[in-house]
Amino acid sequence: MSQLSPLDQLVAACHWIGAKGWAPATGGNMSVREDGRFCLLSESGKDKGSLTRDDFIQVEIATNSVPSGRRPSAETGLHTLIYRLFPDAGAVLHTHTVNSTVLSRVEKGSALRLEGYEMQKSLAGQRSHLEEVAIPVFDNDQDIDALAQRIEAYAAATPFRYGFLLRGHGLTCWGRDVSEARRHLEGLEFLFECERQRRLLEAL
Repeated sequence: MSQLSPLDQLVAACHWIGAKGWAPATGGNMSVREDGRFCLLSESGKDKGSLTRDDFIQVEIATNSVPSGRRPSAETGLHTLIYRLFPDAGAVLHTHTVNSTVLSRVEKGSALRLEGYEMQKSLAGQRSHLEEVAIPVFDNDQDIDALAQRIEAYAAATPFRYGFLLRGHGLTCWGRDVSEARRHLEGLEFLFECERQRRLLEAL
């Protein structure tokens, strides 16, 4: 059996995300790097659980231009930013889950800091539960260009990995390929659920 192409792997990941309810009501957006110049990004307003190959649009990473003239996700500028900031990134997944949305509002600092969880080792390069994983938290903004500039400035001063949260919005994460991005998403979602439950219990 032939190996699935990166785009077919992304379509399968989108169906998996949809089945988990992690991108409700057409929310979220996903992409895969096509080559050094282009990425393929999900079209706006589509249910992520039923996407097909035809629902992905070629976008130029350097300029956000769309050769076909079709309408990609509203957050196109965040995907292309990630591909520019992280040359090893091969796929980006943006979801709207309860855990990431709630924690992004509860956490008042500039990053959600995770430590002491064995599942931190689901993230590439993490070797111990004793290492701290810091996921930046940015205020949401409908001006995607301005938001991208803030994220880029933060990354220049404070390098980070895996993903970031937007307050009241959700998680954007990535990996070297679709498989790693998917593992990072599942690992981070588990960690977020643990952290949310921990904070609830400590508040009792």
